[in-house]
Amino acid sequence: MARSGGGCCPSMDLMRSEAMQLLQVIIPTESAHLAVSHLGDLGLIQFKDLNADKSPFQRTYAAQIKRCAEMARKLRFFKEQMSKAGILVSPMQSTETPLDFDDMEVKLGELEAELTEVNANDEKLQRAHNELLEYSTVLQKAGEFFYSAQRSAAAQHRQMEANQSGETSLESPLLEQDMLTDASKQVKLGSLSGLVPKEKAMAFERILFRATRGNILLRQESVDEPVTDPQSGEKVYKNTFVVFYSGERAKAKILKICDAFRANRYPFPEDLAKQTHTVQEVSGKISELKATIDMGLAHRDSILKTIASEFEHWNHLAKKEKSIYHTLNMLSVDVTKKCLVGEGWSPVFAANQIQDALQRATLESKSQVGSIFQVLNTKESPPTYFQTNKFTSAFQEIVDAYGVAKYQEANPGVYTIITFPFLFAVMFGDWGHGICILLATLYLIIREKKFASQKLGDIMEMMFGGRYIIMMMSIFSIYTGLIYNEFFSVPFELFAKSAYACRDSSCSDSTTEGLIKVRDTYPFGVDPVWHGSRSELPFLNSLKMKMSILLGVSQMNLGIFMSYFNAKFFRNSVNIWYQFVPQLIFLNSLFGYLSMLIIIKWCTGSKADLYHVMIYMFLSPTDDMGENQLFPGQKTLQRHQGHQYAMLEGADESVVAELGEHNEESNHHEEFEFSEIFVHQLIHTIEFVLGAVSNTASYLRLWALSLAHSELSTVFYDKVLLLTLGYNNIFILAIGVVVFICATVGVLLVMETLSAFLHALRLHWVEFQNKFYEGDGYKFAPFSFALISEDEE
Repeated sequence: MARSGGGCCPSMDLMRSEAMQLLQVIIPTESAHLAVSHLGDLGLIQFKDLNADKSPFQRTYAAQIKRCAEMARKLRFFKEQMSKAGILVSPMQSTETPLDFDDMEVKLGELEAELTEVNANDEKLQRAHNELLEYSTVLQKAGEFFYSAQRSAAAQHRQMEANQSGETSLESPLLEQDMLTDASKQVKLGSLSGLVPKEKAMAFERILFRATRGNILLRQESVDEPVTDPQSGEKVYKNTFVVFYSGERAKAKILKICDAFRANRYPFPEDLAKQTHTVQEVSGKISELKATIDMGLAHRDSILKTIASEFEHWNHLAKKEKSIYHTLNMLSVDVTKKCLVGEGWSPVFAANQIQDALQRATLESKSQVGSIFQVLNTKESPPTYFQTNKFTSAFQEIVDAYGVAKYQEANPGVYTIITFPFLFAVMFGDWGHGICILLATLYLIIREKKFASQKLGDIMEMMFGGRYIIMMMSIFSIYTGLIYNEFFSVPFELFAKSAYACRDSSCSDSTTEGLIKVRDTYPFGVDPVWHGSRSELPFLNSLKMKMSILLGVSQMNLGIFMSYFNAKFFRNSVNIWYQFVPQLIFLNSLFGYLSMLIIIKWCTGSKADLYHVMIYMFLSPTDDMGENQLFPGQKTLQRHQGHQYAMLEGADESVVAELGEHNEESNHHEEFEFSEIFVHQLIHTIEFVLGAVSNTASYLRLWALSLAHSELSTVFYDKVLLLTLGYNNIFILAIGVVVFICATVGVLLVMETLSAFLHALRLHWVEFQNKFYEGDGYKFAPFSFALISEDEE
C-alpha cells in the first residue's frame, strides 16, 4: 500500500500509515525565516535536529530565542495583571496590518514600562491611603479613650468639691495635700497610640508590662471591621491601643516593642481643638487620595483593555516566532554561511505542497537564489502518520496508548472503531441505560463547538475527547440490550408476543417445564418469558458464556489473520508458513472446534456436555461418547486429531533453508544468527500456546460482567422501585424513586460503564493486538503552528 510521490492529497487510509520520505532542503539565509514559517503553516514536515551535539547557547539563533522568551515573560505579566483586574482577553481577530516582530517587541516594552510605573504609583498611593484609614481609626478610638477619661475626671472633681463643702478637711488630709501640691513638681506622662494585630494583642500587653515593670497604663479596644495593613496590603483584624508612660527610657522600650510586633504608631494630639482639626485634615486627605487612586485605576484599566484586545494576537505571534527560531536552530549552517541545510520526514503526498511553500518564501523574500528540495535514500525507520478526523482520532488514541504502530504495519484502529464499542456493549447490554448514555453524549456532540473553546476539568475533558467513542458504545448497548431484551432489567414484547404460554394455571410460577410453545419463535433477541422465571439464570448463563467464547475465538482469529496480512505486506514468507499457519491450526483445532460444537449444539438442541467432550477428547479419545455425540463421525475426527502428534522430519533443515532465503532477500545487512531466532521463536511458541488458553478464558469476562450488570439492574428495580411502590405512600415512593435514580446513575451508568470500558480495553490490548501488533514505532510529529500548545512558554 505504499504510494508514489507527487500526490496532492492523502487517501485517508487508516489500515496502513501514510508513505513517508526523508527530505533535504537547502534554504538561502535571507529566505530561511519565511520558508520555515510557510512550512509551519503547512504542518507536514518533521525536522531532524542536525545540531544535537550543540548546547542551546551555541546555536545560531540563540539570541532570537532569548528575545522570544523575554516577550513571553512580558505577556505572562500582562495576563496576570488582566486576571487581577478582572479583564477578559478578547478572542483573536484577523488584523489587516500584521505587526512586525521587532515592532511588537518595542510595543510590549513600552506597555510594560508604562504599566509598571502605573502599578508603582498605585502601590504608593494605596499604602498612603491605608495609613490614613488606620490613622482615622486611631483618632476615633483614642479620642473615645480621652473623652471617657475626661468625663470620669470631671465627675470625680465635682464629687470631691461637694464632699469638701460638707465635711472638714481633716477627714481627707492626703487628698487635700495633693490638691495643694505645686503644679511644677507634678510628673508629666507621655502617650503613644496606634494599631496592633488582634492575634498579637495579649502578647503585646504582656511584654510591655514586663519590660517597664508595670510602670505604664495601657488601654486597648478591638476594631469591629478588618483594616487593610499598609505594609502587606492584607485585611487584618486589629486592636487600637494607647500607652501612657513616664520617662524617655520607658518610651524607647515601648517603641522597640511596637516595631517587633509590627504595631503601626500614629500621633494623637491631646488638645481637643487639635484633635478636631487633625480628624478633618485626615478625612480630606483620604478623599483626595481616593479620587487620585480611582483615576490611576481607570488609566491602568484602559491600558489593560488595550492589551486585552491584542493579547491573543501577540501571544500567538510570540509563540510562532519562538517555534520558527527553534526550528531554524535544528538546521545546520552551510560552510559558506549563506544557506541553511535541513532534513526531515514528510508524507509522500505532501511533496508538491512543500515545494510550493519554499517557492513562495523565495518570492516573498525577493531572494536571488531559490531553495533546493530533494528526497534522500535512507534505511532509518520512518515515523508513523495516520490521517484522522474528530471521529476516528479517539479510537486511534486507544491504540496509540498501547504503542504506536510500526511504519505501515496493520493498524488495529480500523477494527477498534467497531469491535471496541461492541465488546463494551456485550458487557453493558441494556437499551434503557444505553439511551441515557446516548442522550448525554449527544448533548456533548451538539454543543461541541462551545465546549471545544472552553477549559474543562480533567474528567469532563476526558469525556469530551471520547464523546464519539461513548456515542458508539451507547448505540451498541442499545442493540445488545434489545438482544438481551432488557430495559432497566424489564423485558418487553417489542417485536412479537412470547412464543411460550402456560400449559395450565399451575405453571404461572414460571418454569419452562410448565410452558408450551404456542407461537413462532421470538424473532429478535431473548424471549421475554425467560425473564423472571426460575430457569432465567441457568439459561442466560449458558447463553452468555458460549457467546463469549464465540466472540473471543472470532476476534483472536481476526488478530491471527492480521498477522498474515502484515507478513504478506512486508514480504516475509517465513512468518506466513512458520507463524501464521501453525497459530491458525493450533487455535482452531482446539477452540475453533469448541466453537463449532457450540453452534451445532444450538442448532440441534442437543443436551451434550461440552465440558466432558473437550476434556475426554484428550484423556480418552477412544471411549464411546454416548449422548455427548453431536454429529456423525465426531469420535473419528477427535481421534484423528489425537494421532497427529509426531516429529516433523527435516523440520530444522527446512526452517534453516527458508530463513536463509529470507535473509538473502531482505534489504538489511545484519548478521543472521540461527540460535537467536530459534530461542526467540521457542519463547514465542510457548507464549502463544499458553496464551491461547488464557486469552480464551479471558473473554469469559464478557459473560461475567454482562451477568453482573443485569443482576444489579434487577436488584435496583425489584428491591428499591417495586418495593416502595407496594407501600402506597407518596413520600416513600418519592424516596424510592430518588434512591433508584441515584443508584442507577452512580453504579450502573458511571461505575459499570468505567468497568466495562476498562475490560474492553484489556481485551483489545492483550487478547487481540498481541496476535499481530508490534507497536514499536514512533509518531509523526510535524512542525506545525496549529499544534502549538497554549501552555507553551
